[in-house]
Amino acid sequence: MTQPATAPTVRRVDTKHRYEIMVDGKIAGLTAYRDHHDRRVFHHTEIDDAFAGQGLASILVQEALTDVRRSGKRIVPVCPYVAKFLKKHDEFADIAEPVTPEVLQWLETVLAR
Repeated sequence: MTQPATAPTVRRVDTKHRYEIMVDGKIAGLTAYRDHHDRRVFHHTEIDDAFAGQGLASILVQEALTDVRRSGKRIVPVCPYVAKFLKKHDEFADIAEPVTPEVLQWLETVLAR
């Protein structure tokens, strides 16, 4: 495992419906979302194997959820990693919503396009 030369940064890329974590100018991972009314539905998170074991997924999701809070939206954690993160981080409980069959059906339709 190589430590990055600079601190990781997170950016929201609305055109790709995701947040990316950058390490030394390279995309190290992402968490993907789709917006449904006032809810940001997170459905997938991944970190490139070359950057594994550095805690980047946690940094990425923390920054993404903080951004969602600032935007006034709510969080729906379809992604298992985001759901697990929320169980350990009560500070986001007030903006988290449960995953419902309706949200899952909507998400499946949107992702199939």
